[in-house]
Amino acid sequence: MDNRGKRQASSIFGSMGFYIALLVCVVAAGVVGYFALLRTDKTPDPIPTADVDPGPVQSVTAPDPEPAEPVIDNVPIIVEQPTVQPIIEPEDEVSAPAPAPAEAETEPPAVTDEVPVMEPAPIEAVEPMVVVSPLAGDAVAVFSVDQLIYDATLGDWRTHDGIDIQAAAGTAVVSAAAGVILSVEEDNRMGTTITIDHRNGYVTTYASLQPETAVLAGDEIAAGAIIGAAGNTSVTEAGLGAHLHFAVSKDGEPMDPMEFLGE
Repeated sequence: MDNRGKRQASSIFGSMGFYIALLVCVVAAGVVGYFALLRTDKTPDPIPTADVDPGPVQSVTAPDPEPAEPVIDNVPIIVEQPTVQPIIEPEDEVSAPAPAPAEAETEPPAVTDEVPVMEPAPIEAVEPMVVVSPLAGDAVAVFSVDQLIYDATLGDWRTHDGIDIQAAAGTAVVSAAAGVILSVEEDNRMGTTITIDHRNGYVTTYASLQPETAVLAGDEIAAGAIIGAAGNTSVTEAGLGAHLHFAVSKDGEPMDPMEFLGE
């Protein structure tokens, strides 16, 4: 065979070898992919575990902690009084005026354990109130605020907040106790009326007096001082003639004048 035939034969076998090798590679890749797919789909078997008896449970008790011992330092601590150093300010070019001498420091009062005893304030002696009868005479009408009594002047039954003392017209009427004149007025029902405040809750009223009085509102008077005279100026008690209508109240409440006079 000549050289030309050899070259043709070698080219044919060379191209066939290339295709055979390529086929082998494709088959090998398919086999590897197949087995890989089977391996990913398979679920791995669980790992068998051996049954182990844990045995009885043992209790563990922690020992009680030992109490900590306090740390006590028996060496006393000495605190020294700090020393205060004066602050020295730089001198100015212009000399400042000399400071005024400081006043002598006063020592603070000594602290003692004694508790001061508070003495009670002195109690002023209260003099007893002197009470006298405002008019000498007979009582012709009594005190009655709980029951009705007959009024001869008006011809009806009504209460009576005082007592009526009958006397000759012009007989002096005096203050039953020391006090201050609250008012001197002309009442439409009771006539000329004087009211006295005795500054202890007691107030006395004197009515049916003559128009001329001996006192004015605001006057301070003593027990037994003349304030007016018995008259017949009360419209509602005119049937009694000349007399004194005497009434007493304690803290604004009417009381029996006979009790106030101690009779």
